[in-house]
Amino acid sequence: MHRGKGMKFVGDSRVPAERKPNIPKDYSEYPGKTEAFWPNFLLKEWMVGSVFLIGFLCLTVAHPSPLERIADPTDTSYVPLPDWYFLFLYQLLKYSYASGPYTVIGAIVMPGLAFGALLLAPFLDRGPERRPMKRPVAVGMMLLTLAAMIFLTWESVVTHDWEAAAEQGKIRAEVEIDKNAEGYKIAQTNTCTTCHGENLSGGAAAPSLVGTGLSAEEVAKIAKEGKGNMPPGVFKGTDEELKKLAEFIAGLKAE
Repeated sequence: MHRGKGMKFVGDSRVPAERKPNIPKDYSEYPGKTEAFWPNFLLKEWMVGSVFLIGFLCLTVAHPSPLERIADPTDTSYVPLPDWYFLFLYQLLKYSYASGPYTVIGAIVMPGLAFGALLLAPFLDRGPERRPMKRPVAVGMMLLTLAAMIFLTWESVVTHDWEAAAEQGKIRAEVEIDKNAEGYKIAQTNTCTTCHGENLSGGAAAPSLVGTGLSAEEVAKIAKEGKGNMPPGVFKGTDEELKKLAEFIAGLKAE
């Protein structure tokens, strides 16, 4: 029997016969399509970020934040308005079956279903196609959600009373109110503070009583006959109490 007769050698194609040095790929054949991360690419990123940052700072200087008066927890007439990206939820809570006794539906159930659908989207549409026409489930859910958000946001903007919102948050001149004064106690008894606020600085439904420039006689006339949103006959006290109330309000001067 000759040497090596009947023997077979098995090789593995995954193991190279010759070891080559670990040389990175040459990108010279792709001119203009690649560049060094440092400093070329990183410098461009910094430049773009700087432009956006400077632009944002310029906007903050040109359009300062719309600050309102100091929050008053005793002012129950103040109606807060969320930021624009939550206006669709704010509008949703205005509808009959999403507010009042059904607030849980509008605040938890509906947003929960939308969020759950977003989580299940990869499992509901598992096709390899990337064209929108080939992915009707995912595209349909996205378009339906987007249309609902745009519609609700638009409805919230056009139906909101922006004048009343600006008035209720308006920064007004304040005065030190003597809450032990008899005139203030009469105002509390006749529910003046309910609409005009604990500091009589006004609210969404009533103007400020500080620095009105009205005389005591004019204040007394308005208290009995009403004016604007204030109906007549709100004051229920005696003539002496009306005089003290009128003098107290007329004497409130802005600092």
